[in-house]
Amino acid sequence: MRPGSLIAKPMPVTNLHFLNARLDLTLIMSDIRAAVREAVDIAAEHADLPDFDVVIRSGERVITGWGVAGYAPAPGEVQITIDPPRFDAAALQRTLIHEIHHVIRWDGPGYGSSLGEALVTEGLAGHFVRQVLGGKPDPWDAVTPAPGLTRRAMNEWSQLGYDHAAWFLGGSKTIRRWTGYGLGHRLLAAFLERNPDEDAVTLATMPADHFRATMRMLAKSDGETVRAEAEDAPEAAPDAGVTPGGEQPTAEAQRGESGTG
Repeated sequence: MRPGSLIAKPMPVTNLHFLNARLDLTLIMSDIRAAVREAVDIAAEHADLPDFDVVIRSGERVITGWGVAGYAPAPGEVQITIDPPRFDAAALQRTLIHEIHHVIRWDGPGYGSSLGEALVTEGLAGHFVRQVLGGKPDPWDAVTPAPGLTRRAMNEWSQLGYDHAAWFLGGSKTIRRWTGYGLGHRLLAAFLERNPDEDAVTLATMPADHFRATMRMLAKSDGETVRAEAEDAPEAAPDAGVTPGGEQPTAEAQRGESGTG
């Protein structure tokens, strides 16, 4: 039952599927079931959850230091990968609750196809984890974007062909790992500070453009930081064939200067 509600809400139907033909998960299946059941129960105390399936597989492509990774590729579906020797129930629960918020959002605007939509979706999920379980932001949510990247993300807000791996997973030399998660978390933190009556549940299905003004505010502050750093930097004689910063501009940097804003 959600806090303040007088009518008990029916629990969601959560179907748990193990991909375990090779028995890699056998020794921890009971622990996984218990962790998933508890996570769903706790999440349901904060939000009305839709019915969904959870697919569990073993594998080594997991978050460094966590032994687990999650993915919500479609409405009503969560995929979880666990490295059995590194199984940790608390890490599984935090990962699952993050993905549960994605499931909620899938029944509204969806995950999104643009950079701005992805930033909002991930920022909301990170704040939902803290709303449900408390504690500090998860490591990816705690990443501080490098100077200039908030302004660049504002420029690329509506781009449908953005590089998701570069922004969120670290697949770029110009964007540090997990920057998209950290920026999304900061965006939602700034929005919630200005709108204290809202939270990750009330905003779960809010379209991304609702947060655009807050992103502009962050981008403006980021631009001022970049200008201040540039003014403090010592002058260097420009070399032929390079940018004033000393490097040939990458394709990513060029795209970042010509977004829609």
